[in-house]
This record gives sequence, C-alpha cells and structure tokens, in this order.
Amino acid sequence: MTAKQPAGQSPATPEKPATDSEGARQDPCGGGAAPVGGTDAGRRAATASDAAKDPAEPARAPQPAVPAAGKPEIVVVTGMSGAGRTEALHILEDLGYFCIDNLPPTMILQLTKLFDLPTSTALRLAVVCDTRSREFFGRLREELGKLADQHVDYRVLFLDADDETLLKRYSSLRRRHPMARGSMTVSQAIAVERERLTSIRELANVVIDTSHMRPARLRKRIAAEFSDTSPERGMNVSVFSFGFKYGVPYDADIVIDVRFLPNPFYDPDLRDLTGSDAPVRDFVMGAPETTEFMGAWERLLDVVMPGYVGEGKQHLSIAVGCTGGQHRSVAIAEATGEYLLSKGYLVTTTHRDVARRSEPEED
Repeated sequence: MTAKQPAGQSPATPEKPATDSEGARQDPCGGGAAPVGGTDAGRRAATASDAAKDPAEPARAPQPAVPAAGKPEIVVVTGMSGAGRTEALHILEDLGYFCIDNLPPTMILQLTKLFDLPTSTALRLAVVCDTRSREFFGRLREELGKLADQHVDYRVLFLDADDETLLKRYSSLRRRHPMARGSMTVSQAIAVERERLTSIRELANVVIDTSHMRPARLRKRIAAEFSDTSPERGMNVSVFSFGFKYGVPYDADIVIDVRFLPNPFYDPDLRDLTGSDAPVRDFVMGAPETTEFMGAWERLLDVVMPGYVGEGKQHLSIAVGCTGGQHRSVAIAEATGEYLLSKGYLVTTTHRDVARRSEPEED
C-alpha cells in the first residue's frame, strides 16, 4: 500500500475502461466494485471519472493510506449491480482480506471494534455495501465519515459497467434486479440505481469499468491496488515428489516424470538414503542427463509460471515422480523448489512417498 496522501494533494487517476473483446465474468449476486477511500472526515475523497465523461477531464481519487498501528484497513466495495462486486470480493479474499458480503453500512464501524479484541490478528477487512441493503444504503456516506472520525483508514472500490452490458448480464442471469419494484423493467431499475449511486461514485479512489474486462484482468487490476506483495508471491506453489508405484497424484497441475535419469538405488551406498541426502543429490544432479534436463525444465518454467500468474491462478501444484519416490524425484523436486524460490515465487516443497521403504526400484 502507498503512503497516506496529504491534504490538498491531487489524487490519482483511475484506470480507463478495459477494451478486451471478452465480457467480464457474470456476478451471481448482481454486483460490481471499485475502490474508494478516506481517513479524516472525507478529506481523502475525490472525484472519480466516469466512462461517459469527456476524457479530457481525468478522474481523481485519493491515494491509499497506510493503516495506523493496530487499526484495520477497510475496503468498501460498492457499485452497479452486475458490474462484478462478488468477483471483486473473491479476489480480495484471495489477497488475504477478511470479507463480508451485503453488509448494511451502519454495521461497518461496529465490525471494526471486533478487531480490537486481543485474539484478533486480521487487520484487513473488505465489505460489500450496495443497494441490496435498501434504505440502509443511504447512510453509507455518513458511516464513512464516522470511520474517518475514528481514524480508521478506508478505501472505496466502485465497480461500474455500461447500461447495455448490465442489461445483457441480467438477461443471462435471469435474476431480479435489487432496485426493481412492481412492473419496473431491468433497464428502468438500472437507471434508478445509477442515479442513487452518483454521490458514492464521486468518492471513489478508483473506478473500474468492467464492461469489456475479462476476470483475469480484473484480478490483476484489483491486486495492483490492494496487494502489498509481488504478483509472483500472490500464487502459492507446491512442489512435491512422489513414486509412480504408489499412484499418480490426481491433484497436480503439472506432472514431470524423471524415471529416465540414472537411478541411485542400484548403488549399495546410496540405496538407504534419499534425494535429500548430499550423496544422492550429488549423484542425481551430477549426471549429464540431469544437467541437460534441468536446463530445459527451467526454461519451461520460465515460460509457464508467468502465464499462470497472469491468468490469476492462486495455487499451482507441481509433481515430480520417479519409481519409488525416494531418490531421483526428491532431488529434482528440491532443485525445482529452489529454482522457483530464486525467481520470487512462494514455494513449499514436500515429499509424498519418501517415508516408504519397499521392494527394489526399477528403471
């Protein structure tokens, strides 16, 4: 997160709407989202741009603040129904936020008091406040002022989309619009909601237009605003060794077979050791076949890993297998984990079958 913006400083400009050809993922709750924020009685609030406005008039929004010691950092997610609020909340949850959907604005300040409990360790909270809370939603601006009075750092994330896109999404979802009353059409409900959200949209730090935005791009955009880690460390990588004789893991994203490498099992001095032991590791990694393989394997990882990160994958599982899961797979799995760590990824390396001692391995 960036430093708190001094009073009077010009806020940042929100990102222009995306132009991807594919539509954004439909929001099952009919929601959308975009960031907003403030600290001292609304002084951090600023005007956010609208896609329909003259591009010569750039949107402005306050910079995110660094949470005060012991105080929660709050992201208030709001915006047009059908613009992606639920998807945004899922992304924030993946980023480590404690998330609550459809929270009446009057409960936000009360919720922050839970973080003062001795057993509370969470300091990042994301809540969705939108027109589903009906008459309670009208108090959102007032409640944000109360947060500022209590010196609670917050940001408001406002998701938007054009009327045509919202209408198409609701037509495919076949759900009732939260603003629809009586014989009101979806188009009329969208117009009513947009008018009601005008004052809140003006407070937004960042307005994200999801009209032509794919889910992966939305994830990247939100992560850039609300994550304090690198994109690489946003994906948990699990590298583990296994033995084919005990079954191929069903939950692996990538499975690599290293049974073609020289087998230390047939050396009596190495048989009872594992790939974690230096003699076995030196045997496996010192083989010419391994040197050639590791060069190709690392080049492949250099290609696929950024791709997974770019697609917003949160967990990647890489399985390295040999016959019994004792020697070759263990050594290669550890070398793979070390390589990915050197590239900045968050890696855990384990060995599924290393504790098993059984009959001789076969190449």
